[in-house]
Amino acid sequence: MIQAFVCLGSNMGDAAEHLAEARAALAAMPGVRLAAASSLYRTEPQGRKDQPWFLNQVVRLDCAEDMTSLQLLDAMLEKETALGRVRHAGDHFGPRAIDMDLLLFGKEQKEEGEHLLLPHPRMAERAFVLVPLLEIAPDLSMPDGRTIKSLLEKLPYRLEGSEIFQ
Repeated sequence: MIQAFVCLGSNMGDAAEHLAEARAALAAMPGVRLAAASSLYRTEPQGRKDQPWFLNQVVRLDCAEDMTSLQLLDAMLEKETALGRVRHAGDHFGPRAIDMDLLLFGKEQKEEGEHLLLPHPRMAERAFVLVPLLEIAPDLSMPDGRTIKSLLEKLPYRLEGSEIFQ
């Protein structure tokens, strides 16, 4: 079994329902078991502030040994599209019905163009990723040995209940 961590996000329509649909879609994938899900966090938008706040969550997937990170990512992108994700060129940080980011796939460190970068290149900068990740995997380390807790301690952010300000 290979552990993969995925960050889910939505800031359009019923965001909580979009995250529930995304969890169900991931759990229904062959060779994948939804093993853990963090609480939902309401988070400030990153990059582009003139949009609604997001709901974010991190899930742990237990993947079959013969699954590759690229297979998982491609399946996730298909699920995003099926769940209403529309990608707009040049608007990487804009509103979205659903977003699924592959954060970690085992201890894999990989770069295949812009399509697949592991670990996710911006996860260490984002409290909305690290707070829920720490909740479900408090002892997790990055492939380079840095702990999630140590990464979070370096970030300027504020957690108020289930709201993350950064």
